[in-house]
Order: sequence, then structure tokens, then C-alpha cells
Amino acid sequence: MRPSIRIASGQGFWGDLPNAPIDQVRKGPIDYLVMDYLAEVTMSILQKQKLKDPSLGYARDLIPLIAEILPEIVSRGIRVITNGGGVNPLSCRDALFEVARRKGIQRLRIAVVRGDDILRNIDSLTATGAPLANMETGEPLSSIRQRLISANVYFGAAPIVEALQQGAQIVITGRTTDTGLTLAPMIHEFGWRQDDWDRLASGTVAGHILECGAQASGGNFLGDWRSVPDLAHVGFPIAEAFPDGTFVVTKHQGTGGLVSEATVKEQLLYELGDPAFYITPDCVADFTTIRLEGAGPDRVRVWGVKGRPATEFYKVSMAYQDGYTAVGTLTYAWPDAVEKARAADRILRIRLADLGLSFEEIRSELLGLDSSFGPRSAEIAEPNEVVLRIGVRGQDRDAVERFGREIAPLVLTGPPSVTGFAGGRPRPSEVIAYWPALLRKALVTPLVETAAL
Repeated sequence: MRPSIRIASGQGFWGDLPNAPIDQVRKGPIDYLVMDYLAEVTMSILQKQKLKDPSLGYARDLIPLIAEILPEIVSRGIRVITNGGGVNPLSCRDALFEVARRKGIQRLRIAVVRGDDILRNIDSLTATGAPLANMETGEPLSSIRQRLISANVYFGAAPIVEALQQGAQIVITGRTTDTGLTLAPMIHEFGWRQDDWDRLASGTVAGHILECGAQASGGNFLGDWRSVPDLAHVGFPIAEAFPDGTFVVTKHQGTGGLVSEATVKEQLLYELGDPAFYITPDCVADFTTIRLEGAGPDRVRVWGVKGRPATEFYKVSMAYQDGYTAVGTLTYAWPDAVEKARAADRILRIRLADLGLSFEEIRSELLGLDSSFGPRSAEIAEPNEVVLRIGVRGQDRDAVERFGREIAPLVLTGPPSVTGFAGGRPRPSEVIAYWPALLRKALVTPLVETAAL
């Protein structure tokens, strides 16, 4: 057993800072590089790509990124864990093997975790008594079954641990919990038992801190954000983990950003429901027991986390087609910018009604005035300009398309001092809605497949 391991966050979402994983590999010692690419809506996007081309369905940004650092990963024995496999981890693996061949790398073991994609099994699962009802509203799956685009189970750390035990240097998964990517190497390296709930909870907390990339090291920091140095070269967080479950959050020396009690605490609150019951497939972590303290510059020690047994369920993330939307913008200038924008909004709504168009939702925002917090009770000083952003959502694609044709005419048939009609006529785009559900763990099994050059 190693005395400690260094687990580095490389991506917080699909589209995160491209240089972050490269910096994590090159600017200091690490043992593991973990990269999170998947959000709920991402799976439906990848599923649509795979339907058009069976070789796609994974985060293609991952391939050139790994190509940049693969020789160093192999030579230094760094192990990579990522859920960038999306809905097609096998094709992602094959693409990485091709990179390795081009680089002349002779030995590379890649494991793939599959089994999370249950879209083809939905009907057989429901027939066996798995309702897959919406866990927030209670609605039956039958209400949207014909519009279902994707359905993926959130696996935890266990199949990743199995892949590491099989000697994989790169582990590619589909839909895996963000926390599981970080917890898995701790279980593997330190030999934690599957029922060691406190240590599993501590590793889960470490994963929660790392999962959003630089959001734990000074990015998007709501505290004293002016004190965060050199965000242009922000260093992503690293967890120095120890066998007893304690860990230190830090970053590479010489990088920008800030790791402090405040930045770590702010990340701990991210997407948090009941803090005493943070439920994952691996355990239930009690965030109210977390203790932390500064342990030097850009170092925060975390300990004392308590855990409870895991539940008998996996969470299932499903997505379905729910109509169309279109959004347009117009900019109105001083004087009376706000009054002009509101008048344009009224005129447009009247014209849409005159056409007999109906929508499930029409939403207007004045950027710079009320778009973040909604209608204000008190007016602010007259701005030099304001952007009217108006959008519609509905099941009728033709109605949504016609809305887009009514925006541009406001330039010459509405209030004055208008500009900023950018991007051309708004066009309908599909609305992808989210459907969360629960599924008993006994009904689905993760599959681990390891291959080597």
C-alpha cells in the first residue's frame, strides 16, 4: 500500500479549459488524472450523434487532448480515469489505441466500463416491475416513452476499481458518478472495504471537491474573488489522499488560482440537497460531519467525514424530446432604453397573438436589468443600453419558426434606437428535457472489458 496518492482534476465538464489536463501532467507530480465530461443533457447529445454515425457518441475533445500527453502518461505511470466514453466507450477506446499506434507506444492497457446505457432495455425493465417513474414528479414513464432519447444508469466507483485491478492505465466509462472517478483510485490503492462507509464517504467528498475542476481552486469564486491571483493561468485542484480517509486539497506550485478554506467550502455546497444525505451508488455521505482547516499556502486538509450504507438503487438519467424553442435578441440604446425594450416586447406579443400562435412559454428578459434575478421591485439608474432577449417554447415547430420571423421586423416597425440584431433569424431547436428515475441495482450489471496493444 502506498502512503499517499495524488489525484488531479483535469476537466470539470465537456468544454472545460483544454490546457488543464496538460498542465496537471507537466507542472508537477500526480498519480491519477480524472476527467469529468458528462452532464445530464450531454448523454442525449451523444446519443443523437451515435444514431447518425455508429462510430461516434463519445467526447471527441478527449482524443487530441490525450494525444498531447499520452507519451508522458505512459512513461510516468500516470493512470487516467474519464467518463468521456459517453454512450460509446468502445469507439473512444479504439480512437485512443489509434493515437497510441501513431505515437509508437508499444504497451497500453485500456479498460472500458459499459452497461449503463439501458435505452434498448427500457421496455423489458418496466415489464419486470421497474416503473422508472419521474422521481421528482411521480409521472409514469409511459407519458414520454415514445419521445425517449437516452437512458443511462449512474454507476459508481466499483467497476472502475475492477478496471484498475485488471491493470488498465486508462479507464473509459459511460455514465458514472462524478465522485466515483476520484473515489475509485482510493479504494484500489488503499484496499478499502466495500462497507467501510466512513472512508468511502471521505473519498466521495474528495470527488465532489474535484468534480468541477477549477471551481475548487478559485474559479467562479463568490467570496473575495478579487484576491484570487492569476486566474488566466489557474491551476486545477489535486487531492492528496491517505489510507485513513483524510486528504489535502491543493494544486501545483507556480499555477494561478487559490485553494483556501473558502474556495473548498463553496465547492462543497455545489448541487447539494440534504447535506446529511449525499447519496451515491457507493455510500451515503454526511456533509455535516466534514472538518477542514488550512494546512499551508494552497493546502486545505479535510477529515472526519462520516458515511452510511449505500441504498439499493441506482439513479437513472433519461432525456426525451419535449418540443422546440427559439430565442432572439435586440439591443435598445439611450435615451429610454428600458422603456423602448419593454414596448418592443409588448408589440411582439400582440403580433404573435394576432397570428393565433400559442406557446407553452414566452419569456422576456432585459439583460443587464432583470435576467439574473427576475423583475426588480426598484428601477436602477437609466442604462446606456439594454438587450431584450425573448424566447418561446412549444410543441408546434411551425409556430416556433414563425416567431423567429417576427423578430427582425421590429427593427423598422417598433421603437427607435434599436441595433444588435445578431445571429440572423432565430430558428427552432429541439428541447431536450430531463427525466430522473430510480432502478434497483439488482436489475443492471456493469461490464468491464480490458484490452491492450
